[in-house]
Amino acid sequence: MVDSVRYSYLPQQFADIDDLWEQLKAFVPTGDFTLGKPLTEFEQRFAKLIGSKHAIGVNSGTDAIKLGLKALGVGFGDEVITTANTFIATVGAIAEIGAVPVFVDCDDTFCMNVGQVEAAITEKTKAIVPVHFTGYMTDMRKLIPIAQKHGLPIVEDACQGILAAIDGKNAGTWGDTGAFSLHPLKNLNVWSDGGVIITDDDELDRKLRLLRNHGMRNRDEIELLGYNSRLDTIQAVVGNWLIPQTEDIAAKRIANAAYYDEALGKLSQIRIPPRPADMRLVYHLYIVFAEDRDGLLEHCLKKDIEAKVHYPIPLYQQDGLKHLGYKPGDFPVTDRHTREIITFPVDQHISKEEMDYVIAAVKEYYGG
Repeated sequence: MVDSVRYSYLPQQFADIDDLWEQLKAFVPTGDFTLGKPLTEFEQRFAKLIGSKHAIGVNSGTDAIKLGLKALGVGFGDEVITTANTFIATVGAIAEIGAVPVFVDCDDTFCMNVGQVEAAITEKTKAIVPVHFTGYMTDMRKLIPIAQKHGLPIVEDACQGILAAIDGKNAGTWGDTGAFSLHPLKNLNVWSDGGVIITDDDELDRKLRLLRNHGMRNRDEIELLGYNSRLDTIQAVVGNWLIPQTEDIAAKRIANAAYYDEALGKLSQIRIPPRPADMRLVYHLYIVFAEDRDGLLEHCLKKDIEAKVHYPIPLYQQDGLKHLGYKPGDFPVTDRHTREIITFPVDQHISKEEMDYVIAAVKEYYGG
């Protein structure tokens, strides 16, 4: 009988990994720990999975965004348009190269409201970073013409959107570069931080490979000033073990979300976000809008359900971003989301019984 629902599925995901241990034991004696053969293999497999020409392994999703911007010439004082509704890493990547994040609001897909982008463009704007938040996608069909009109490159933050797609075209493949995270709680994960940049541009690929490895053309020649941002080869071994499962992971999350939608959508106190028919949502997070959200959250926690809120404080109102000069109310949809959204576990290892327990707890709270 189910009487609790955990959030992290990692103990289940890595409970039976004898074959992975054998691969790791075979790898360690090679000493091929930096930019090694398994990393090259992982990059090739990742590019094929997503549908891009090149994939470059880096040390985090944050650096995947940062290096993409750097390779495109964005630097100190430049403005980069992104969404007010995102994780701090998006903004941190922009700030790390001395650029200034400029926010636009989101809509109920949790992604950038593309209709607000053009009004935010100034002579200082040098790039746009749409965020494919929670497993949804920013409407790239509308964003790309705006970017092209103003000559602005696009770095897609697809860190939560691996295998998300619009009209069959995957997240990350629409812009100049796409950034992915391999953080342990992402849909494709490794055992530490990790990230991948994708691009179809040969020159960007060359530059990104320099930037991730101190700008070194070879052991003795430095072409430019870069970073220490290599994806560890030992993490690539883990990635190679997991990457064949990625499509199945996405499919299971999509099926689990549909199960929740069917049940929770019948409750008047729960509002299901829009589910566009031409968009493949991969549910890194399963989020709904809830009446009396804080009360529901407290009820779920008392029932030992690890529900969460992503995120309770609007990013633009955080103390660390006060220097940007935004004030409460500047982004009303983002503000509303912080009051209404709740996240339930939806991962590939959650059982039907666990989801039923979540659904029953929600119904119980609302008296149904």
